[in-house]
Amino acid sequence: MKNGEFCPLIRKKCVEHKCAWYTQVRGLNPNTGQEIDRWDCAVSWMPMMTVEVAQKSVQTAAAVESFRNEVVDANTINQQIYLSTLEQSINPAKITPINTPLITGE
Repeated sequence: MKNGEFCPLIRKKCVEHKCAWYTQVRGLNPNTGQEIDRWDCAVSWMPMMTVEVAQKSVQTAAAVESFRNEVVDANTINQQIYLSTLEQSINPAKITPINTPLITGE
């Protein structure tokens, strides 16, 4: 048997397409950037998929951090505008939500 043909699950030669774990992966290798289009055991794909998930997690965390910074900046600007209106003795508008009933003087 060649290296990589032995299946530890069935303890014999890999049955390839007869096995539910024999999977085709297409895309880019996260380690090398090279294109992949290959069939192999899902168990053998796990290290590469783990690297891919880790990279995507880092990218997601960076995007969330960037969004958080934008929200903090926007809130700081809104606070400055609000404080500026208070200093100028301008009363902020009182806004009543549409679903709140108006009180009438009967």
